Amino acid sequence: MYHQYFGLSEPAFSIAVNPRYLYMSDQHKEALAHLLYGVGGGGFVLLTGEVGTGKTTIIRSLLEQLPENTDIAMVFNPMAEVPEMLEVICDELHVDYDRNRTSVKALTDALYQYLLDNHRRGRNTVLLIDEAQLLSPEALEQIRLLTNLETNTQKLLQIILVGQPELNRLLSQPRLRQLAQRITARFHLNPLTLAETRAYIAHRLQVAGLTGDRNPFPPAIVRKIHKFSGGIPRRINILCERALVGLYGHNKHKVDSSIFRLAKKEVVGSLREPGARRTPPGWVLVLVPALLLIILAAVLWPQSQREPASVPQAPVADIAAEPQVAPEADVAPAVKAYVIQRLPVAQTLLLREFGLPENNAGCWQGRGSDLQCETERLDTWESLTQLNRPVVLTLTTEERFTAYTVLVALAGNRAQVLDESGERIEVPLKELGPQWTGRVVYAWHRPPGYFGPIGEGDRGPAVNWLASQFVTIDGQNSPLTDDRYNRALAERVKIFQRRAGLEVDGILGQKTILRLNEMLGLDPTLQWQEQP
Repeated sequence: MYHQYFGLSEPAFSIAVNPRYLYMSDQHKEALAHLLYGVGGGGFVLLTGEVGTGKTTIIRSLLEQLPENTDIAMVFNPMAEVPEMLEVICDELHVDYDRNRTSVKALTDALYQYLLDNHRRGRNTVLLIDEAQLLSPEALEQIRLLTNLETNTQKLLQIILVGQPELNRLLSQPRLRQLAQRITARFHLNPLTLAETRAYIAHRLQVAGLTGDRNPFPPAIVRKIHKFSGGIPRRINILCERALVGLYGHNKHKVDSSIFRLAKKEVVGSLREPGARRTPPGWVLVLVPALLLIILAAVLWPQSQREPASVPQAPVADIAAEPQVAPEADVAPAVKAYVIQRLPVAQTLLLREFGLPENNAGCWQGRGSDLQCETERLDTWESLTQLNRPVVLTLTTEERFTAYTVLVALAGNRAQVLDESGERIEVPLKELGPQWTGRVVYAWHRPPGYFGPIGEGDRGPAVNWLASQFVTIDGQNSPLTDDRYNRALAERVKIFQRRAGLEVDGILGQKTILRLNEMLGLDPTLQWQEQP
């Protein structure tokens, strides 16, 4: 094992969240202090930061420092509508409510009674919402109203919102100004400086058991790591991990330029170097050709008046990049049966594909803990094909209303979607495409004990699950490991990733799990069914 080669007790740069490795820079200390302030009765507290800056690690550190008299409800994927979100909060706090009466008022009344009882017992109640940028304005407004639950002297519920920078833009909307005014403390996590990057790397090595005089990262290499990673801790971890593996493979003890280039080459598919050349945005690719056509038309217009010419039509964009818009006359009103007006109906139909009964809203109501619900924005039908699982598509109808449909199969230029009764309807992509906003919601079975990417050296139920899946796939007599993610299991994962066309890193992440679930039949796929 490479970490033993360096005398480390465990991998120093695992991307699994571990509060022991939390590097408390001045800004991280301040961020944690803000969260503890919120737990202590500070009202609304807001923590934002780019992906990978350490927000989740700070949350885990907060959980380890919670006062004993604190009850906390944690919402990690807040995509549900208002009633469902209130149910999730009530379920997290074990609030007793009538499951046959799940209106906003009934749920709020039950929550208020619980908070009063908790207050009488001398207990504080905290609501922490991660990925809060996914909340709708309506849900944020309802959360604001929850802070109206109070006694004469104190708020009964303290709320912590954690999210990406988009959350600040969301809260700047005029209709959310009342909520924004109630935020008593806010903090934004910035990327690490060069000095902090140097200290961060040394800190993780020290926690893993390496003394400072044996640090394999010279100052010149640390500068390169900082420049390439942009100071994002998660990116630093990935790059340093690859560099240490490179040292082990080449029997070296100090990272030099050649090892750094090899490590950088391995991760360049998932990390983009600051300042690297980027693909122009889609609007540039559309606008520039359009302007050129206008200029060309202005030049040729006088000639066209003297001598009529036959101008060939511009080619229609590929449907995978931008679905074609069919002429209005070609759209038959009958096919509009697939449009679903209410999101909960579409969610129920989606989870029915997972075998859940209609009265079980799965991961949207905190039930069915093995299911994980995700929201994502995709650009093409091809990306949906690669995802290869039923999804809820968010639509904008011709009347400019938001609606939904459940896509369950794709084949060529056709799709199969569900109507509200669950019957499959075949729809041309050229009709569905102009209505699709790009937003999708999907679900997947999460392995037991899985809360984020795991790799070599990690332990737990998710490792056991992974090893047992390869027993099934390979027809083995025994798993590659008992409970520790060892080199043999990592190499088997790499083989699977290579065959599946995934990034080959030997780490069990969400994309690898999705492909495993697909192969083992654990999740439904976009399977076309011929209609009678």
